[in-house]
Amino acid sequence: MRPNILPHTFFNPKTFTSQQKLPSIFLNLKTLSPSQARYYPGRSTSHLKRPPSFGNFQRIVPTSLIQSKPSPKAPDFHKVPKHIIRPTYALSGQPDNFILQIPIIDLNDTHTLSKIRNASKLAANTLKFAQSLIAPGITTNQIDSQIHDYIIKHNAYPSPLNYYGYPNSVCTSINNIIAHGIPDNRKLLDGDIINIDITVYLDGFHGDNSATFLVGSVDKPGQDLVNHTKHALDLAINLCKPNQHFYQIGNAIHEYSSLHGYSSVEDFSGHGLGTEFHQAPLIYHFKNSEPGIMLPGMVFTIEPMLNQGSKKVSFFPDGWTASTIDGSRSAQFEHTILITNSGAEILTTPSLPPPNP
Repeated sequence: MRPNILPHTFFNPKTFTSQQKLPSIFLNLKTLSPSQARYYPGRSTSHLKRPPSFGNFQRIVPTSLIQSKPSPKAPDFHKVPKHIIRPTYALSGQPDNFILQIPIIDLNDTHTLSKIRNASKLAANTLKFAQSLIAPGITTNQIDSQIHDYIIKHNAYPSPLNYYGYPNSVCTSINNIIAHGIPDNRKLLDGDIINIDITVYLDGFHGDNSATFLVGSVDKPGQDLVNHTKHALDLAINLCKPNQHFYQIGNAIHEYSSLHGYSSVEDFSGHGLGTEFHQAPLIYHFKNSEPGIMLPGMVFTIEPMLNQGSKKVSFFPDGWTASTIDGSRSAQFEHTILITNSGAEILTTPSLPPPNP
């Protein structure tokens, strides 16, 4: 049966000129300048002088600015068996243009609902598996490799892989990295915080979620940032129901984050998803008055990113890694939700007990 959902595609960042915020586009903005950095081998970190309120942690710096010898080429961990269904961009790296019409699933279409629930459940289980890997000493390349294996073992495709040429199966964003950090050979350190963003493509549908985890003993400012970001997501989800205005999500996150001394990133947004990785609607996490209301059958992500300092973003030369402009830490949590006839269903809830690798 053909899914009862309109096909939609993602826009081309090279030609997109709308004033709308971009869910996952990476512009050539001025890169972060680690003027006080002390460099380490690999894609490393630097100790910086920073306001005490930001806490005690190491800041990630751009690869191209690190004064070290190039590391050997990493093994190809990203082979996908031929029998696994792939999204259209898997080979070309180029999705089609984004269409702003919002798809709506017929809530009586149990076949389509089952597919998107299964994809979302697998994404949640994969994130739960990823959490079990978090410990000082493991590299994000190792995390990426094990997550990749977990996804393909469950007959799914890791959605980020080759999306606009993205080279890995997962995004790993540490400390001052807001989003879309590329896995590398840096070992996690005691006191890091790390966001792991996982999307899977299963049986023609995407499921998307992320969470920020503590690595070992994290200082109180770091713990507070993570806890408040999770609470901001929970507040936003609790607002979701039929005929609710989309702008209420951003307004609630703005009010909560401001109350606790954080800024909410405006350069990225939540998004619809289903047969496409990114589609309408776009969900803003800052104060706004955008039109549009939630209707039963809509599926979208909410994924607030809160910073300790400035909301402004700086992009690394790799074109993907987004950092806070002032070196402060950032945290993010994300769920995929479905608007039902009476409220909202969180689709990315993991199975119990925790899944085996």
